[in-house]
Order: sequence, then C-alpha cells, then structure tokens
Amino acid sequence: MTIKEVQDSIVDEFSLFDDWMDKYNLLIDLGKELPVIDPRYKVKDFLIEGCQSKVWLHPEFDGNLITFTADSDAIITRGIVALLIKVLSKRSPDEIITSDLYFIDKIGLRQNLSPTRSNGLLSMVRQMKLYAMAFNAKIK
Repeated sequence: MTIKEVQDSIVDEFSLFDDWMDKYNLLIDLGKELPVIDPRYKVKDFLIEGCQSKVWLHPEFDGNLITFTADSDAIITRGIVALLIKVLSKRSPDEIITSDLYFIDKIGLRQNLSPTRSNGLLSMVRQMKLYAMAFNAKIK
C-alpha cells in the first residue's frame, strides 16, 4: 500500500467514530498493538526531544527502506507513534521526506490533542523525517 492508501484507510477507520473518546480508545488500542521495541533502543540516543512523554524511536535502514520501532511511557502517545509507524515504516527515505501527512488533520488528531501532545506529535514527525534525510544522504 502507498502512503496515501494507508492514510486513507486510517481516515476511514477514525471516521467510524463521532465521539473523540471513542477515537482516543482506538488510539489506545493501536498503542497496545505496537510491537515491543528492543530494550537496547530505550536509551537517551533514541529519545525524541520535544515530547512531554518519553518516546523512543529507532530507525533501521536496509539500504532501501527504513523500518521504525518505537515505544512511549504514555498510552495515548504510544498510539500516536503507532499511527506514524503504520504510515511511514517500511518506506524509502524519499517517500518519508516528501510525504504529506494529511491524515493527522483529517482525523482531527492535532485539534484534539493538548498543546504539549500536539508539539510531541510534530517532534515525532520531524524526527522520522530527519532520520530519512540522514539515510538519504548516505546513499547519494
């Protein structure tokens, strides 16, 4: 599936719910489904700056695609990073760098997060794109 197709499926999934409490529950469920990150990556080097909660993000690059793993000490934040991984993991650096993550606004995520969580969301996206830029520079 393309990044657009994955985002469209997320928008469809969230549109099933009118109430934001139901959408938060969906985020919590997505966070629970997030694969466990290797404990050796739950260190300061992989901690995302700018998040109120602790969020660890680890990129793995095989020369073509970047695969992300992550964890958070906050269940909602864990769900948010799970969404980002669903969209951006197993993608080329160029795909990640040029992606327009419109699903964030379409599902109302940014509008329904506290300012600190919203800043954390932007920090997660920025870090994923920075990793992609770094790997892209290595292959060019």
